[in-house]
Order: sequence, then C-alpha cells, then structure tokens
Amino acid sequence: MELSHLIQSSQVENVRVCCPLMPPVTGTLCVSSHHLILSACPVQGTKQQNCELWLLHSSVDSVEKSVHNIGILKSKDGEGRSSSGTVTLKCKDLRVIQLEIPDMEETFNIARSVQALSSLDNLSLSYPFFFRPAGCKLGKGWPRDTMENFYLKLKAQTDAWRLSDVNENFKVCPSYPEKIIVPVACSDNSLKQAAAFRQGHRFPILSYYHPRNKVALLRSAQPLIGPNHHHSEDDEMLLDAALMGQSRGFIIDIRTEQEAKQARSAGGGTENKDRYRKWSLLHRPLERGKALQSSLTRLVGTCHETYLGSTHWLSKLQASQWLSHIKEALSTAGLAAECIEREGTCVLLHGEEGANNTLLATSLAQLILSPDCRTMAGFQDLIEREWLQAGHPFQLRCARFGWVQGYIQQESPYFLLFLDCCWQLTRQFPMAMEFNEKLLSTLATHAYSSEYGTFLCNSEKERHVYKLREKTHSLWGILNNFRQRKHFINPVYERNPLVIWPSVAPQSIQLWEGFFFRYFMSTKHKEMSWQRTWELVGEDP
Repeated sequence: MELSHLIQSSQVENVRVCCPLMPPVTGTLCVSSHHLILSACPVQGTKQQNCELWLLHSSVDSVEKSVHNIGILKSKDGEGRSSSGTVTLKCKDLRVIQLEIPDMEETFNIARSVQALSSLDNLSLSYPFFFRPAGCKLGKGWPRDTMENFYLKLKAQTDAWRLSDVNENFKVCPSYPEKIIVPVACSDNSLKQAAAFRQGHRFPILSYYHPRNKVALLRSAQPLIGPNHHHSEDDEMLLDAALMGQSRGFIIDIRTEQEAKQARSAGGGTENKDRYRKWSLLHRPLERGKALQSSLTRLVGTCHETYLGSTHWLSKLQASQWLSHIKEALSTAGLAAECIEREGTCVLLHGEEGANNTLLATSLAQLILSPDCRTMAGFQDLIEREWLQAGHPFQLRCARFGWVQGYIQQESPYFLLFLDCCWQLTRQFPMAMEFNEKLLSTLATHAYSSEYGTFLCNSEKERHVYKLREKTHSLWGILNNFRQRKHFINPVYERNPLVIWPSVAPQSIQLWEGFFFRYFMSTKHKEMSWQRTWELVGEDP
C-alpha cells in the first residue's frame, strides 16, 4: 500500500499498553497503514482478559518517547546495557496511551511510524477513503441538508428572498455553497459586484429568518474599505434590500474597534456609517486564532495535571481563559438574538474572514431563537448549513488538538467552542434540547479525527474536488441509524417554543467535564443515571 514505506516496524511482541479507565494489558502491537492495533491474549495465571485495541493514527495529536536502561546484557562480544522504552500517545480525544516496549530500537521505530502516519499531507490517503462499514452504503447521509430544502421552508414564510445559483461551480466565492439565499431585489450581477467588495468574496447572505418579526440574520466577511475608503454601491444596496423596508438594522463586528482599524490599513475594515446610514455598528470582540488555540492548550494541560494530582486547579482553570471565551461567545450570540427578537431588527454578523467566529455567533443565535434548531434533526441541519456548507475550514482548524503548544499554524478550536457553548445551553435548559451530551462529545471527536468524510476538507468546493460523497461515508448516516440515534436522544426533552436566554454569570458557566475529563474519571454513575431516566419515562434507550 502507499503508506507501507512509513512503517518502520510492523509488529512488536510483549508490548504493555496502559489506557485510561482500564487495567494495563500486554500483547502484540501491530502497525497498519491507518491503525495501531494491540492484540492481547490472556496470560495463564493472571486476570488479563482477551482484548483487541484499535487506535486511528489520525487521532494522535502528540508522540513522546523515552528510553530506560533495564540491566546488564551478556553476549559473546562482552557486556552491554539492555534498554526498553515508552511511547506516550496524546490523542485528540484527550486519551493518554502509554506503550511500554521491551526494545529501544523498536521504541524509536514505533514512535517514528506513528508520528509519520498521524500527519499525512495527502488527504486522499486518509482512512475515510478506505473505511467500509458493514451494512452501510456510500451516499447515505450526503448531504445532511441542502440549501434548496432550507429555501423551501423559507418560501412558505416569505417571498422576499430568492435562491440564487450565482455561485454555480463556486466561481464567485470558493468558500460558499453553490446556491445561496439573497434578497429578491438583488440581481446576480449586483451580487458579483458586492462579492468583489468583501474579503474572500464572502458577501452578505441569509443565515436565519425570524418568521414572527420578519427580519433576517445575515453573515459575511469584512468589507474591503482599505486606507483609501473604498465603497461599493452594490454592497450598500444589498444590505438595504435585506432590511425589507425596516428603518434600521445592526451590524455586529466581532472584533475590537482597534482591530477593525488595523484591518483597514491592510485593505479590510468595517462598514462606514456615512455609507450605511440605516445600519448601526456594534463591536463585540471574540478571541480568535492562536490566542484561542493557546487557551485550549492551557486548559488541556490543566486537566491532565489535575488528573495526575496537581494542585491550584481553579486558578489554572481561570488562567486558561476558556470559560471566558464561552461567556463572550454566548453574550455575542445573545446580543444578536436580542436585536432580532426584542428589537425586531435585521442583523449582519461578521469578523474578518467570516468563516470562523462569525459562524460560531450565528449558529448559537439560532439555537437561542429557534426551537427547530434544538431538535436532533434541526441541530444536525444547523451544523451542515452554518459550518460545513458555510465554509468553515475544518481541515486547517482541527489539524491538531490542544496537547502541543509550539506548533500552532492555522489550528483554532472554533467548532469545539461552539459545542461547549451548546453543552452550556443543555445544562441551563435541560429539557429544551432533543439531543444530549453524548452527541456533542461525538461530534467533537469526529471533527478532529474520524472514519467518516463529513468533516474532511475546508469547503464544499474541496469536498466536490475530492468526491467525498462518492468515496466516503457520511457521519450523519451513522448517527441517524436507529440503533445509534437512540443513544443521542435526551429522554426528558419537551419542545419549547420560546427563546432560551442563556445566563453568562460566572456561576452559570462550568467546565464541560463530560468531555474534558471523560478519560480521567469513570462515567459509570452518569450512564446508570441516564439508564434510570429512560426507565422512568417508560422507554428503552
């Protein structure tokens, strides 16, 4: 196979493996193109069980190795020291797995093999292109939802918007889907001109329509104002058309005023109030990029140190600033929801690129506003529409998790932060969401490493190029299988037609222990409680 040259040792005997929440086992370690496999048979006179452990190479975030001298080895040529080694694998799902290997050379071979296989450059060689689960057909679950379906629901509420194919073959904006929803009053030619005025050609498009107040939530990238104060009449007309006759709207820029000014000197900027007279500009900054990734790294380190017995847990948790990022994300989404629900005004959300924190804020705002997004199907549609089809670059942002500090390139945990905010909502409103914590954890795991093709690539255009629908299985198809789906349902769910306003008080935001500590503490009691709840509601999970 194409990856065989990266495997320096394919099999090692008598390897002792220590995994979280299970006793150590000893067996044969095999390295395949996509998996690390331990086959352990029971040893006579011990309590060891027959087991087989499989680990995807792509789920490994960091590889560490150490060598230990274990004694004097006599040979014909004289005496020498015998060495063993330990390979520590820190995984993207927060597992820490130790491989104790009885030979120093094999230790280095295994470490180098896993390191190479866990960081492949060629996407088409990744495991989803080879994974063929029994009983599953290619194409099932692709796509989870389409813009046509979304538009059909919108058309039943208003005729002021239209479905445009101006982006057919991704010729206008490479990170947008081929079909987008825009005001009826805007022609395709006008949209092309407006696109040229926005970074990455991400011009304002519909994200959500409020059926009662008849106002829209839009998203875009920053305008290319630049130091010479450029403007676009087509962009101005597009935003005025989105107001649908309303006297005003709000533009929420998720950067500080200083960041927006600095962006203008580099060719970007934010909307000029003299040109957009019907729009009021608000700044609600959200942390982004390397700073957000560093926050996750500090949090992961703190959780691991606490598991090992480190003290000063609360001060280290506060220093990571992760909970502060959750607070700011929920506050910004709440502001957008308040403008739409209480003020009855249209909202445009954008930052710089419009494909990261912008999507975080628009998707959370929809969870707050719309009971449909809180259902199992609606939540999956939301992720498909607001993250996958909207062009969030999963391949870049989720290349690494949070174990390694010094190798941050374009990684940043926007999607993980979104899922954490969703968990906060499920905790504050335990009956409002049809899905449970296990679904959120599963999505986080698959976003970083998966057997399925759903979260591969950085845009719909790239997914078309790699033909993911034809060559890989969809995660949605598996999650909605009857046997799997029942594990992700909230047993006490009751549809709540009202807006759910999240609390951002310090005591209301907590660490998502079910994700960040899931391999540091047993979930036995939580699973028992979950099973008992299903029994009380009279259903079998």
